[in-house]
Amino acid sequence: MTTLRDAWERQADNWRRWARTPGHDHWFWEHNWPAFERLLPGPGAATLDLGCGEGRVGALLRDLGHAPSGVDASPTLCAAARERGVYEEVVEADAAAMPFDDGAFDVIVAFMSLHDMDDPGAALRESGRVLAAGGGLAIATLHPVKTAPAVSDYLASERYDEPIERDGIPMVFSSLHHSLQRYFELLRAGGFLVEDLRELRVESTGLPDLLHLLARKS
Repeated sequence: MTTLRDAWERQADNWRRWARTPGHDHWFWEHNWPAFERLLPGPGAATLDLGCGEGRVGALLRDLGHAPSGVDASPTLCAAARERGVYEEVVEADAAAMPFDDGAFDVIVAFMSLHDMDDPGAALRESGRVLAAGGGLAIATLHPVKTAPAVSDYLASERYDEPIERDGIPMVFSSLHHSLQRYFELLRAGGFLVEDLRELRVESTGLPDLLHLLARKS
């Protein structure tokens, strides 16, 4: 099985179309981002878009007054993010080993990216290193009850690959399921304390689809 990093590089062109086709990703525009924006800390001197993908979050952060830099492991998506012209810089690097100075950022945004990383624990430890003391880490991810049906054990961190085609755009979403307990363990090990937690229901199943967290570097 390929790494998540390689899986997302293979899907990079499809993801760029998915994210940039007007009206296509209604979850993002109608539900996920509006709720997440209300959780975001205010802008400081520098913000890191962790797992920036093709860059749409960076554009929205810029509109909110942030000075974002982006980091992503996919060379194709880094190139797409640079094309937007909204980042201070876009760095191709693994989130588990970022080429930034200690305390370089006041805010880190991990929007729908942490569950797509091969080693989220290392990514959070690195985030703790590059975040200034008292800085905020805002996370959006799929809720564990949403991803649980795709794996064999809710309490295990387990890989799943979900193919979806919508309006002629195919995607294979390759991610890791983590339990809610595991997310808290990873954050605590990275030196973070959770300040706020919000659950968002998009589909009418009675269960939450999305999980938003705001943590602070302790």
